[in-house]
Amino acid sequence: MKIRYEFVNGEVSEIEVDDSLGELLVDFDRQQYNNDHKETRRHVSLDGMDYEGELFASAEDTEGELLRREDMARLLEAMEALSPSQRELVLKVYFNGRSLVSIAAEEGVSHVAIVRRLNRIYGKLRKKL
Repeated sequence: MKIRYEFVNGEVSEIEVDDSLGELLVDFDRQQYNNDHKETRRHVSLDGMDYEGELFASAEDTEGELLRREDMARLLEAMEALSPSQRELVLKVYFNGRSLVSIAAEEGVSHVAIVRRLNRIYGKLRKKL
């Protein structure tokens, strides 16, 4: 019977062993797998948790995060009232960080036209928020 070993560095080695010894090694591997499965099925390893993430957030961070999420939900709801072109303008200005002058040049309009569009968008958002 051939037994295959895979080392940590990725090297694989196969060894020819007696059938009785091979069956014993296969049985040991199966028992080890069953024990590991039994232990990890009911428990969560702290090594796998993200200590800097939301799972271990402090109480101060939790309230701030809740308020931020509520604000973001209201903003997204208000954004649905905008037309697709208005949403695209908001995306370019606030999320992509583009300047009003570069957007105006891209669209072939004046800087003032972009400012007016943004003012209309602000008015719509104020009504919704």
